[in-house]
Amino acid sequence: MPAVTRPLALALAVLVAACGGARAEPDPDADFAAVQERGRVAMGVDQYTSTHVFEDLPDGGRIVLDREDAGDAAGIATIRAHMRDIATAFARGDFALPGFVHAREVPGTAEMARLRDRIRYEAVDRPRGAEVRIRAEGDEAVRAVHAFLAFQRTDHRAAGHEHGPHR
Repeated sequence: MPAVTRPLALALAVLVAACGGARAEPDPDADFAAVQERGRVAMGVDQYTSTHVFEDLPDGGRIVLDREDAGDAAGIATIRAHMRDIATAFARGDFALPGFVHAREVPGTAEMARLRDRIRYEAVDRPRGAEVRIRAEGDEAVRAVHAFLAFQRTDHRAAGHEHGPHR
């Protein structure tokens, strides 16, 4: 299934919020499964068979998305296209897709949108996927990027760094 378009993502986010309803008790496993499913819809690949990394770096950070199966050429191509789209959208200050995936405003995104002239995004292909390298100028922009990445790590139950060297 192809990744969703931005207008569709916004419509779906509204629908999820409207239909979600309040549960008597929070269910972290159900919430995680919902994030994974919305991520599959938004990114076009199964989140359970992909690996995310949200790494803080002194000048910003990076978002890594790799397929676990190195032979999944279609999945790898989908990830690469998605990460290029993310870099382009974020550079415009458009954080609708993370809002859809997490069914809420994602911490750091309002500041990242406001400070978009001080933050650069570069999509870089990797052997099994791609990454978005985020470079921020100034403490306020770096803090916003780190808040965004910290939330992502928690909600995706993802790593904060890879083993081995990075860019």
